[in-house]
Amino acid sequence: MLKKFILLFIIQLFIINPSISMEKETTFNKKLFDKAQSEGKVVIVSSWIKYCSSCASQMKVLNKAKNDGKLFDIKFDNIEYFSFDVTNKDIANLLNVKFQTTLLIFKNNNEIYRSLGETTEDLIYEALKKSI
Repeated sequence: MLKKFILLFIIQLFIINPSISMEKETTFNKKLFDKAQSEGKVVIVSSWIKYCSSCASQMKVLNKAKNDGKLFDIKFDNIEYFSFDVTNKDIANLLNVKFQTTLLIFKNNNEIYRSLGETTEDLIYEALKKSI
């Protein structure tokens, strides 16, 4: 019975909902963050935690925008995107982030947008479009 339960859990976790198992890595680096801001780039930062499906969904939308190289009719070359594990307290404290799936947008060295739990492509794209 226990083996059956574990097997069903694994199937649910990795096959039925593969976004949970999406590879996540911390790409946030304070020096690169500061450099991007000093170059006048729009800086996007998202937080995640292991096995968080909404984090994976949000990152998927942001990575799609970055990998496509554009957002609507706007090129993504003046945007820098970083992500970090919210359990990294140094980064979380620096950015005043307390929860996973927090999305931050910075422009001209100021935070201009913050959301929590947003995973809808249209709403994320609209926030990015407004910040450019």
